[in-house]
Order: sequence, then structure tokens, then C-alpha cells
Amino acid sequence: MAGRTTLRGRELARTRRDMAKLVDADGFRTYIRDGWGEWDSSVDLPQGTAEAAAAHRARLVQALPGKRITLAAGRAHVRSNDTFHEFRADSDFVWLTGCQVEGAVLVLTDDDATLFVPVPSETHSVDFFGDADRSPFWIGAAAGPKEWGQALGITARPLEDLANALRGRHPETLVAKGVDPLLDALTGSHSDELRTVLAELRRIKDDWEIDQLRQAVDASVKGFADVAMELGQAVRGGGERWLQGTFDRRARTEGKGPGYTSIVAAGPHAPVLHWTRCDGRVNDADLLLLDAGVEMNSLYTADVTRTFPVSGEFSAPQRQVYDLVLKSHVAALAEVRPGNDYSAFHHTAMRVLAEGLHDWGLLPVSVDKALDPSGQHHRRYIVCGTGHFLGLDVHDCADARQETYQQGILERGMALTVEPGLYFHPNDETLPPELRGIGVRIEDDLVVTSSGADVLSDALPIETDDVAAWVRKQRS
Repeated sequence: MAGRTTLRGRELARTRRDMAKLVDADGFRTYIRDGWGEWDSSVDLPQGTAEAAAAHRARLVQALPGKRITLAAGRAHVRSNDTFHEFRADSDFVWLTGCQVEGAVLVLTDDDATLFVPVPSETHSVDFFGDADRSPFWIGAAAGPKEWGQALGITARPLEDLANALRGRHPETLVAKGVDPLLDALTGSHSDELRTVLAELRRIKDDWEIDQLRQAVDASVKGFADVAMELGQAVRGGGERWLQGTFDRRARTEGKGPGYTSIVAAGPHAPVLHWTRCDGRVNDADLLLLDAGVEMNSLYTADVTRTFPVSGEFSAPQRQVYDLVLKSHVAALAEVRPGNDYSAFHHTAMRVLAEGLHDWGLLPVSVDKALDPSGQHHRRYIVCGTGHFLGLDVHDCADARQETYQQGILERGMALTVEPGLYFHPNDETLPPELRGIGVRIEDDLVVTSSGADVLSDALPIETDDVAAWVRKQRS
């Protein structure tokens, strides 16, 4: 291991020496700076992005008047050595700007919004050929302040001007720190208030955001059908990983990619809540739990789960578990309406599950004792929650206060998931043998309307017989 580390270090040193030689080569530097046409540095944004971002900024200024607010897009994280994970901009920053440029910063006041954007390397600079992480010569054309300002209808300036824009103590600056080291160095302490206010504003989606979520769900429905069509190949030898790649390919084609690491869990892996390894076999006798969502180029993501029989037919024990989860799910969906407690769907789902488990003889206490806060015996088989807000983040608005989230009231425009399940691990000796190794979750994406809820993901079946027929149709 030490030998390999030393070798890698020598390779990097040699690369740097080679670059240094190029920098010193007058012929190279003279020849590479000239003869370039215009780069295609246009900005391609989903329709309505600029208008939506401007409206979001207005809502934030109204909530925090008299402040100077600053947020950063962030930086790509190191994957290993000198390679990086794909950049993903900070969600609050994107909500306010529609911009996803690494290193960009927004400064917002009551009467002004300025976006500070890195300037792409120019051909006469050494960075043009020497900066392999940022130069258009290495990574492709990139828009600068002029292009971003025109695309978003916002004042845009070079990132180098940021320090001057943040001078002085007045007005007070609220900053979301921990995202970009440059912004952290130029500003004071982190503002929890800013993140909380943004999270609570983002609870209510406008029409543009709802349309983005609808597109994300529609693309995810295609991905689920793709996976079902590839079940035969998975059984023949591709396994869970083949199916994960199948969905993720659809996500990269329809949008930016998966909104989170896809869960593809077959057979005894289905009870594992966060089975993201996706390295197991797929057998015809298995149930497959698929939890996946497409993230659109706007970064709004779907989060859908279906559990279905690989063969297209449920066994009797699989159907028994699925039917109970389905009953819980349908009851929970009916609780999603404006004015109702956010927690109502959760409590309803849990009661249905507890009653079913009690009827099966799996609870050591009564249903009421299990549902009591000091009991919770049924949670052995469902330790996770049964839903969450959805939007730019798969678990959206996480910085909101409890009284505006889990202890709050549902309002028109809120987007959320409902996802009850039962998770019977294969080595759980409290279960009869025929139920061990069965995991079932059903998850739909909803938007609260003026009178109830719109189930965005209802194109995918949930009724037991319909699910089995859907699998058979896709496999054929």
C-alpha cells in the first residue's frame, strides 16, 4: 500500500513538472492564446426559472426585512485525491436564484439582488490551459456574469467583487455558512434563523414548483416501467445492480440524475430500510422493493416506492403483508387535506398496521398499549416514519421548526410523501417462518390542494392484483 501511495505521488509530481514546463515554454504560451472563436456560453434553464426565483426572493425579503442576506452555491466535494464528486448546488441558493454554478454567491437586500459568478478563464491567462478543474479548455464552455444576468434578469457581477459588496456592518448580514470557504471567510457567524425561514417558506410550493415535481414523478414512472421490463435479465444474472443501473439511466436521460441513491432491494434485502448497496441477486420468487426518484434539471425530485412480485404473482404470505400495507396506505392518503394535522396520516397508518399485526398475533400487548407513546411495540416492524416533505430536497424543509412541520397543519401547496411499510427481517425469530424476509413499502408523492390532495404518482398501480398484472405486462 505504501508503495502504491508513493507511486501515485510521483505521478502527480511528474504531471505538475510537465505543466510547469508548458508554462515556461514561450512557444506554447504564445501559440495557445490566439486563434479561438467564441465559446457557446449560453445558459439553458427550465422555462419559468427566472420568474420563480424572483418571486422566491421577494418572499424571503418580506419575511426578513432590513437585512443583508447571503448564500453560496457551494463547492464540489473531493471524491479521492484530485477527483471530485459531481457538483450539486445548495438547495436554498437554487430556490432563490435558479443558478447552479459552483462558487456562485447571492447577496440580497430589500431593494437589490446581486449574483456573484466566477469568470471563466480567458485565453490569454495561464489558467486557460493550466486549470483543469475550471477552465473551459478542460471542462467545456461556461457562462459568466453577463450570460447569467441576462438569463435570470438579475444583476450579476464577477465573484472577485464579492468582498467589496460585503463590507461594513450595516445592514446586518445573515449568512448560511458551511457551504463555501470563501463566503465563510468574508462573513460573520452562521444564521440558523435564515435557514429556518427558508425551510418554512419552501413548505408551500408555487405552481411552477408543482409542475417541476409533476415532471419528476412522470419521469420516475417511466423508470419504474423500465425496471419491470428488465426483471428477466436481473433474474438471469444482472441482479439488483442491473435494475439500479436501469433506473439511473432513465434518471440521467430525463433529468439531472437520481434524486438520491436508488434502493433496489430484492427478497431478504427488502426489509433493510436503506439498502443502497444493490449488490444482491434477484429471484423469480422474490418481492422487489424499488425506492427511486428522478431529479429534474431544476433539482426538484420525485420519491416513489413500489413493491412488486418479480414473477408477476404474489405468494400467499407476500400478499398477506402487501394487503395490510396497502390498507394502511389508502387510509393514510385519505388524511392528507388542508386544515388537517400533518401527523394525522402517520397516526392513521400506524393504527392500521398495529391492528393488523395484533390480529396476526405478532404484538405482545393490546393495540392501544402498542400505540401509546410508552409502548410502540409495533415499531419493531416499522422503525421509520411514514412520510415527509418533498421538493428540491428529497427530505425537504428539514430546518423547519417542529411546530411548522410534524406538529403543524397541512396547507394548500405543500408537497409530501406517504409511505407506510412493514419490514420483516429474515432472522427475526418473533415472526412465523413464512413471513421472515418479506419487506413491503408503498410510497406516493402528493400535493395538498384546496379540497384534498393530488396524488402525482397515481399512474403506478398500488392495488394488489393491479400491481401483479402490471409486472406481467411489463415483463411480456
